[in-house]
Amino acid sequence: MGNYLNHDVRDAGALVIGLDAGGTRTRAVLAAAEDGRVLGESTGGPGNAMTVPAPQLTDHLAEALARVVPEEARGRVVAVTGGFAGATAASAQDPGTVKARTALTEALHRLGVPAGRIGVCSDIEAAFAAAPGTPSDGLALVAGTGAVAMRITARHATTTVDGDGWLLGDEGSGFWIGRSAVRAALRMADGRGRPTVLAAWVGHTLGLPVDVLPKGPIQPYDRHGTAPTPAPGTPAPGVPGWERARREDFRRQLLPAVLADPPIRLARFAPLVAEAAAENDAVALAILAEAADHLLDTVRALEPRPGERIVATGGLLGPEGPLTAPLADRLHAHGLNLDWVADGRPGAVALARLAHTS
Repeated sequence: MGNYLNHDVRDAGALVIGLDAGGTRTRAVLAAAEDGRVLGESTGGPGNAMTVPAPQLTDHLAEALARVVPEEARGRVVAVTGGFAGATAASAQDPGTVKARTALTEALHRLGVPAGRIGVCSDIEAAFAAAPGTPSDGLALVAGTGAVAMRITARHATTTVDGDGWLLGDEGSGFWIGRSAVRAALRMADGRGRPTVLAAWVGHTLGLPVDVLPKGPIQPYDRHGTAPTPAPGTPAPGVPGWERARREDFRRQLLPAVLADPPIRLARFAPLVAEAAAENDAVALAILAEAADHLLDTVRALEPRPGERIVATGGLLGPEGPLTAPLADRLHAHGLNLDWVADGRPGAVALARLAHTS
């Protein structure tokens, strides 16, 4: 739906549009070209330039644009920039970029929007530009369902680390954390892993019967809130009230429940890890620590210079993100700090304004 934050669009003069088009939805912002004042916002269907078929991508863009730009104001749109998952500003011939530009041009034409400047970049490049001052150079880090880092030079991504998807990479991502939660539950059940509340929580989330779940307080804490680690070669501690037969039932029922969904759905267990860590569950704390280590390695692979700007986005690194503090501490030791942005909409608007004035 469209949401007009300033109903008197008629007095705004020239207009620009910024788009943040991702795998779940497309978000559009209408703004004044002169000062970037936001006049309206809207949403449409998924906008990933690599995965959404071209006809549907055009429809979704047209849907979002129609909702955000009043018909009588469409002739005053002077520039549009879209940040698309699956596209890049670094190469005009990139398949995702070509597809995104074609779909965006067609959607604008369909609505009678005569934008003179049409820009296409990646959603990550747009998110980087959303940082205060619309930076042109630095590092971008995304940690949500997936995880990727990029070096941005002259507002174009020049180097990419990870972002290799759930099968091959995305280390430290929401998917990686969620998968680790399920692995911890399985390892606890078969005796290889330490007790953790994650076993019961994962089983409950999957709808497993209560009579196969572990019961009661299952984690012995020390005074620091962590559990003792068994010496190498010693068996994992037993779990009172969770005998071997019930653990076998747990495994037999958990595996089909997990495998019935697409693998990426494992990301839904990431919040459980954050909640368990908040209760000082040692296994959950170790998962988050390892995730932060992975993200640090991803950033370090870009060979950052001390003090170089890192613009971060994604739910794991937001103000309440479970990896914000541990990663910030690790980066601080290397003379680096994070600037967090919610998404790429402000950056897409800023890039559209720059295109209009260049």
